[in-house]
Amino acid sequence: MIIVTGGAGFIGSNIVRGLNNLGIDDILIVDNLKNASKHKNLNRINFKDYIDKEDFNLEIIKDMKADAVFHQGACSDTMEMDGKYMMKNNYEYTKNLFHFCLDRKIRFLYASSASVYGNGENGFEENEKNEYPLNVYAFSKYQFDRYVNKLFRENRIKSQVVGLRYFNVYGPQENHKGRMASVAFHLFNQIKAGEKMKIFEGSENFLRDFIHIDDVVSVNNFFFNNENKSGIFNCGTGKAESFVEIAKALKEVYTSAEIEYIEFPDALKGKYQKFTQADLKKLKDMGYDKPFMNVNTGVKKYAEVLEKSGGYYY
Repeated sequence: MIIVTGGAGFIGSNIVRGLNNLGIDDILIVDNLKNASKHKNLNRINFKDYIDKEDFNLEIIKDMKADAVFHQGACSDTMEMDGKYMMKNNYEYTKNLFHFCLDRKIRFLYASSASVYGNGENGFEENEKNEYPLNVYAFSKYQFDRYVNKLFRENRIKSQVVGLRYFNVYGPQENHKGRMASVAFHLFNQIKAGEKMKIFEGSENFLRDFIHIDDVVSVNNFFFNNENKSGIFNCGTGKAESFVEIAKALKEVYTSAEIEYIEFPDALKGKYQKFTQADLKKLKDMGYDKPFMNVNTGVKKYAEVLEKSGGYYY
């Protein structure tokens, strides 16, 4: 059995889809459907069972004989200011599940974040000297990565452990994320509402590494298929592109769409990464050699799904 926490979420449900494409459906999904709209992410994927996060505990899974855990469940709201909640949910919970897997040599593949690099002034190579989180969400991911790296250095990890530092992920099945959904999702919906695409002033100077969800799934599948490969790796395209490029890609599809530049919000000043670009050397050294979609290709592909099914894989 494979366990996917956060399996009804954006990345988690797509990971399940990726496992289905490998012929695997003996999957337990762990999530919280308090936001009931997330059930739509489960409609077209195959899995054995579902359990609510609050009912999921280590006692329940002791006899499940899990082969691997994809731990994607977390509070991903970068504007969340309750540090106690964030650390309990993202750090302590993850650490407990991690040790359960270590003790039983269950493969553990988990979601980290490129936010650990902060403003990126020291670069984006997977090295602690380059890391300086700007918010408590990023800190929760940073602290767990540090914990894992410490155990790697002490040679205490005897089974596969993979952390993937996701950069700016976009694509189908993020509808439930609200304001935390990707810029591509919001701009598409503005177009369909007959509005102009709203971009922050100066967005041409904000360069991010945008990665399509299909590429994220591909990287996860690579490590799943290579049980002997472990470590913490960047998961981005290795190319930085501006938010304006997203709008331009959509404008190529919806030629009448217009761009409107709006004032940069005070709430994001000092907390907004101006530049991200994954250093992919470590990932490539592991043997991952598939090409990544650029923004133009990926956004147009996403727009097709948004247009045909409202943003859900069908």
